[in-house]
Parts: sequence; structure tokens; C-alpha cells
Amino acid sequence: MFPFHIHTILLFFLILPPPTPARPPPTPGPSPVTVLTIKNDNHTWHEFDKFLDSRRGSHVSGIADVKKYFHRFGYLPTKYTNFTDTFDTQFKRAITRYQAQLGLPVSGNLDAITLSHITAPRCGVSDTDTSPFMRHYAYFTGRPRWTRNIPMTLTYAFSLQYSITVLNSSAVKTAFQRAFSRWSSVIPVNFTLTDDYVFADIKIGFYGGDHGDGEPFDGVLGVLAHSFSPEIGRLHLDAAETWAVDFEWEKSEVAVDLESVALHEIGHVMGLKHTSVREAVMYPSLKPRERKLDLKVDDIKGIQDLYGSNPNFKFGSSNMESYISSNQAVVLRFGLRIKLVIVLIWFSCM
Repeated sequence: MFPFHIHTILLFFLILPPPTPARPPPTPGPSPVTVLTIKNDNHTWHEFDKFLDSRRGSHVSGIADVKKYFHRFGYLPTKYTNFTDTFDTQFKRAITRYQAQLGLPVSGNLDAITLSHITAPRCGVSDTDTSPFMRHYAYFTGRPRWTRNIPMTLTYAFSLQYSITVLNSSAVKTAFQRAFSRWSSVIPVNFTLTDDYVFADIKIGFYGGDHGDGEPFDGVLGVLAHSFSPEIGRLHLDAAETWAVDFEWEKSEVAVDLESVALHEIGHVMGLKHTSVREAVMYPSLKPRERKLDLKVDDIKGIQDLYGSNPNFKFGSSNMESYISSNQAVVLRFGLRIKLVIVLIWFSCM
């Protein structure tokens, strides 16, 4: 029946353009480049400008130091030994991997944006060497996690021997308590402060220079802190930093927000490595006087894949809710379209 009308309607639906998929809010482009000069005699980054736009085959004094940086953070092979000032092929590959991992424009050269990230203060945990197409959270090798029963409780304690005087102990404990609470709000894990440092699951301390774990600190800025994967539970911060909990009170240009660094390092203690999502807490670098206190979707998805979700957790971000609703709407519209076409084809064949 009605072959003309049915086929006309069917043709109308088949030639309709496919729906435009919903997209998450666009990632902001690179901010205006402000290259940071690290005030540390152990670094030569104040001479960064001589590296600018150096390319394969170049020979520039100081490139060996940049190679050591890439080697330390996982972008050059463990057995790499060519720490010369020559811009070789492996060094170019390391730059390309670094740019891809940190969500930077991939040029394979030491451009201004790349150099500004190299000179920025950062976490001492090595980065994950991923494909340029994988821009999200990552885990330590073997995906280690704390293996207690869910819901679990982990204890944490502060070293009395390795502490700082720039902040009182109450301010330090409050900053960490807030940081632990942020992670606890999204996973079924509680963190409890204890005075028993020896038997605490997570041991926190402020250390200077070479402190016996193979990852020496380097003074003001540079590496801010580092932590170890589950279930080691060690969280170390560089005692040389100007740690702050209130930038209204601490005016130093090189002040570092303690709670932001604590939040990041707790992510490592729980099993997350670095992400290439620049807005996320688990991004490896943090500028002086910058605060990064809100777990992003990337952080939350990564940690919940390890431990599950806190039963009381709901995404509160309007952007996230908008993204989910928009995608669901597209799926619904597209699903109805397919069903209608199938029905029309069925009628046309009768």
C-alpha cells in the first residue's frame, strides 16, 4: 500500500544529514607564553633562550641538561647515554613524546611553549610515555592499587623529624586534611590522621636534597614533590620550597600552594600517574602562586576506575552535566531516526 508515499518518506529520512555529535567544551588553547626563570643555581634554565627553535643536527651548549631532564621523566630510554650537546634523532623523538604527553603543539623542536613547560616547577614522578592520541589519566605499570576491602580506611601521618618551620603543623595538617577529603568525596576510601608514623599507611615528610630514595630534591622550584605507587605510601615534599596556604599572607613570587601539591601527590599514592589534560589535578606541573584544588572529570574517572565511586558522589559540574545530557540527546535522536527508517523499510517491503 501507498508505495509512492512510503518511498518518498524513506528517501527523505535517508538523505537527511547525520546529526552533529555533541562535543565536550573545547580545550583552551595555549596561554600566552610566559617563560619562567627558575631561581636555582642547580639549573641552567635562565639560558633557555639559546635553545629556542633548535632543531635536529644543532649543537648548542646546554642541550645535555635538557636531555637529562627528559631522561629523568621517562622520555628517553633508560639505557640512553648520549648526553652531549648535539640535537640527535632520539632527542627529537623525546621532545615529540613530551609535547604529545603534555598536550602541547607537537613540533619536535624546542619552541617557546615547550621550553616554558620544561622550566616550570613540577612533580618529580616520571611521566607516562603514551601515544599522541591517548590524552587522559594513566596508571603505574601493573595498575597497582590499595587492596583493602571496599569501603576502605587508610591512615596517614606526618614525620616529626622531617618537617618545616615556614608553616605551623596545624596549617600543614589542615591543608592535607582538605586534600584527602577531596579524593574521599569521589571514592569509597576514608583517610584518617594518626600519630603512629611507623605504622601509618601513608607517610608524609618534607625533605631536602638527597634524602635516600634515589630521587634527590633540587632546591627552590624545579621538582616540588614526589610520591610512590601503592602500597608503598611514601609522600615527600621539597623542604626548600616556600610552602603557602594563604597567598594573601605569603607574598613571595616563588610561593607554592601546599594543598594543590598535596592533592596531586595523594593521587600518586592512590595509583594515578600523570595526565595530559592540562586542567586536571594530575597534570605534572604547577606554577608558583597557582592553586589547583578541583578534581576534574579526568581525575575522577581515573581514580574511580581503580576504586569505584563514593555512593554519595554525583558530578556537580554544570559543564559535565551539559555534556552528558547533550550526548544522551544525540543518541536518543539518532536512535529514533534509525528506528523510524527501519519501520518504513519494513512497510515498503509489504
